[in-house]
Amino acid sequence: MPVPVPQQRSVPAAETSHGDLTLLVIEDDPAGTTITVPELSAAAGTRVRIRTARNLTEAARLLTDDVDCILLDLALPVAGSDSAPGDAPVSGRAAELAALTHVLRIAPLHAVLALTAEDDTELAAEAVRVGAQDYLFRGELDARVLSRAIRYAVERKRADMAQHQLTESRLRAQENARLERGLLPTPLLDGSGLSFAARYRPGRSRALLGGDFYDVVRTPDGTVHAMIGDVCGHGPDEAALGVELRIAWRALTLAGLCGDELLSTLQQVLEHERQSEEIFATLCTVDIAPDGRRAGLCLAGHPAPLLARHGRPARLLPYEDGGPALGLLPRARWPRRQVELGGAWSLMMYTDGLIEGRVGTGTSERLGQDGMVAMVNGRLAEGLAGEELLEAAVAEVRELNGGELTDDVAVLLLGRDPERVRRGGGSAPRSRPASPVVARPLGVQRPPL
Repeated sequence: MPVPVPQQRSVPAAETSHGDLTLLVIEDDPAGTTITVPELSAAAGTRVRIRTARNLTEAARLLTDDVDCILLDLALPVAGSDSAPGDAPVSGRAAELAALTHVLRIAPLHAVLALTAEDDTELAAEAVRVGAQDYLFRGELDARVLSRAIRYAVERKRADMAQHQLTESRLRAQENARLERGLLPTPLLDGSGLSFAARYRPGRSRALLGGDFYDVVRTPDGTVHAMIGDVCGHGPDEAALGVELRIAWRALTLAGLCGDELLSTLQQVLEHERQSEEIFATLCTVDIAPDGRRAGLCLAGHPAPLLARHGRPARLLPYEDGGPALGLLPRARWPRRQVELGGAWSLMMYTDGLIEGRVGTGTSERLGQDGMVAMVNGRLAEGLAGEELLEAAVAEVRELNGGELTDDVAVLLLGRDPERVRRGGGSAPRSRPASPVVARPLGVQRPPL
């Protein structure tokens, strides 16, 4: 059926398109089409190329990436060869839209204009509902209307594609967030009588996991095992390796390993799973005796924990007997040091993101461990503890840095208060993954080994 172009009528000028356009006209009598390139070019203010196809098979051959828009006559008959394999016979409205359905299937990335009779508005509206960007009536068609409709359809298709991609990105982001949230640790402390608090924030934008990792579990003998570590680097590979090391640590701990034997096995896991031999991880492990008064400490190139006893200033635990970071030396050893905790205490374990923030904008001075100890003691003097202590400490570190820190940050706080237990406080409630609220470090400031 020919595509007539009646006497042109006055139509407000459409916006000028500065790029070339290619239109593929699909109708069964292209020889009857009176639309010409000069007419469209004059109306659009740009160069317009027209290709014509008599049927859908020919259209498929002419459909290339440089086609901007397709003008499809809905009255075009659909031959049996144009149907997809397995397509069932159609009738009614579906038959009237069979050509359009076929075009949308073979040209999912192209803008489509549906051409129909002026008295068939329902079919035209249904064509848009099925997937066409717009429709035109044969009796209203002229070069200016068509040129404007082409550009509108092309832009609407681009907007639809952009919205589709945005929706897909959001769904992927939500799926990744659920996945990462599921990989955050759930400390197991039931029956220990210890309090627990943690703060975690990856340095990567729009991520829930970074290269820092931590975990706390209580074994059947009543010992509480705590760990915190840091994989060098800040990308998704480092985050994945951190999760692997955390899960391996929990499995090995529940299997009865601790101290040098556990760290040696973790180093083997690291060596097998890392992307390159330059990747290493620092680690600090603490195993607290069932009575809560003593602990074993192992350091693998990691900052020493901070111990605050009731009525005394907080101080760093000894770190002189520590070993190297995992992955640096193939036959390294990690001595286990026995430390006295006392009756009532708080033990803060952290990654170097907490101590490598700057002290004041425009300076190169870092907070460091001494600065952190002084800061925590100041907050303890104010009577802060648990969640409030971590919140205040992290907020102050960020404020001193003049904004967000530049590395992953993980901080956890274990505490023992015999008075609370005697007053009926009982054991710590079932722990849940800590909500992320911190920032991230710049270099690797290690205590001397």
